[in-house]
Amino acid sequence: MEVKNRIILALDLQTIGEAIEVAGSVIEYVDTIKIGYPLVLAEGLESISKVKDEFDCRIIADFKVADIPETNSKIADLTFKAGADAIIVHGFVGGDSLQACLYSSEKYGGDVFLLTEMSHPGASRFLRNAAEEIAQMGVEMGLENYVAPSTKLNRLKKIRSIVGSNSFIISPGVGVQGGDPVKTLEFADAIIVGRSIYSSKDPENAVKSIINSIKF
Repeated sequence: MEVKNRIILALDLQTIGEAIEVAGSVIEYVDTIKIGYPLVLAEGLESISKVKDEFDCRIIADFKVADIPETNSKIADLTFKAGADAIIVHGFVGGDSLQACLYSSEKYGGDVFLLTEMSHPGASRFLRNAAEEIAQMGVEMGLENYVAPSTKLNRLKKIRSIVGSNSFIISPGVGVQGGDPVKTLEFADAIIVGRSIYSSKDPENAVKSIINSIKF
């Protein structure tokens, strides 16, 4: 997977109007948008296709799917049917639940991103203890796409060492949460940026500033 300017826009807004406005102001610089529960719960699953069709962009559905295999399969099927190109899935629920999403992705021609560890401080209490094993499970199951935190560079580096240089890592937490884009991209393939862009008075300049900071 290639991501334009190595930036994924996290569009965690609650109205389709706001989402379209922000995305429209930066779509010249990004080609991949992450849509999560805030927009989908407020506007419905059709918000995925609305954004995708409006901008002809790639959509990653950040649903952090974490249920039994049967339920995971239904969630993934509905997500891909709605137009998502990829879905983010938790690994702590085990390989059978992850496999259910992989079967769905194969059926619809989409991708699965395995969430190894989250970017907020609270994740260190429980999820950190399982993150390396989750990453190793992904490798054993043949996954190529992973999510690992920019706010914990030592953890991001460790996850990279487990999944290998040929895997694709996207990294949340850049900007408001404190993750540094340049340092993050030493280990990740793309950064996920939300509030620093969509909460800015000038989203376009916010994106351009990030792009300028990571040019090397």
